[in-house]
Amino acid sequence: MPTPSRPSTLLSLAADVAVCYQALPQVEAVAVGGSLGSGTIDADSDIDLYVYVRSGIPVPVRAAIASARSKRAEVDNRFWELGDEWVEADTGVSVDVILRDVPWIEEQLDRVLCRHEASVGYTTCLWHNVLFSRVLADRSGWLKALRQSATQPYPEPLRRAIVAKNHPILRQTISSYAHQLEKAIGRGDPVSVNHRVAALLASYFDVLFALNRLTHPGEKRLVEAAKTHCALVPERLSEQVSALIGAAGQPNRDVLAHAHALVDGLDRMLQAEGFLTLGPTGDHTT
Repeated sequence: MPTPSRPSTLLSLAADVAVCYQALPQVEAVAVGGSLGSGTIDADSDIDLYVYVRSGIPVPVRAAIASARSKRAEVDNRFWELGDEWVEADTGVSVDVILRDVPWIEEQLDRVLCRHEASVGYTTCLWHNVLFSRVLADRSGWLKALRQSATQPYPEPLRRAIVAKNHPILRQTISSYAHQLEKAIGRGDPVSVNHRVAALLASYFDVLFALNRLTHPGEKRLVEAAKTHCALVPERLSEQVSALIGAAGQPNRDVLAHAHALVDGLDRMLQAEGFLTLGPTGDHTT
C-alpha cells in the first residue's frame, strides 16, 4: 500500500515535470492521468503525463528534458501513442510522457460524442481520459473548454452502437470469439486461446460500461471499476472472470464453458434493458 505522502509526492513530481513542457511554444496543455489522475494510486503507480501540442516538439528538445532527469530514458517511442519514457534519477519513479496533437484528440472525442462511432473494445477510453485527467497546465484554456464540451450525458446512440458492434462478436457471429476459442481448443493452441480470451474480455467490458452509461476506464482494474461504479453488474462477475482467465492457460473446453457463463450473465442484463430479444431458435439477437 502507498504511504500517506505518496499521492502528494507524485503530484508534486508530475507538476515539476509539467513545468519542463508548458514553457515550450508547441505545447497547448499538460495533464496527468492514470492512477494519479483518478486517485487510485498504489505502491507501483507511475506518472502518465499527457502533453497536448499544436505542432511537434523536436526530438532533441524532448531528449534534453528526459536526460536531465534520468540516468536512462527512451525517447520517441512509437509502439503505441508517440511518447517518451524515463525513470527519475532521484526517486526511481517511472514517467511516461504521451504526446497528443490537439486536432487528433478533438477528432477522437467528436467520433464518439457527435458521430457515435463504436470500436471493437475500449470505445470510450479517450473520452474517459480527458474527463478524469488532472490539468497541470492550460495555456489558453483549450483543455478546460474541451473537458466542458465532453462533460455531457452518455449519448444513447453511442451506447447502442457499442452494444451492436461488440456484443455479436462475443459468440453470435460465425467469427465470434467463442467460435474462435472452440477452434483454438480443438487444435490445442494455448497462445490462440489466451489471445481470444483477452479480446473477448475487451469487448465484454466495452459493453458492460456502455450498458451502465459509463466511460471505459482503460485496461487496469476493470473488475474493481465495474463493481464500484456500475449499477448493473452480472452476478459472480469477479468469480467468473477469474475462472475464465485461470482456464485460459489450458486448451480444453473448460475455458469455453467459463466464457459462456460470463456472457450469459451479460445477456440477462441486456435482455432486461431491452437490447436483446429471443430469436426463433431461442438464441439471443441484438
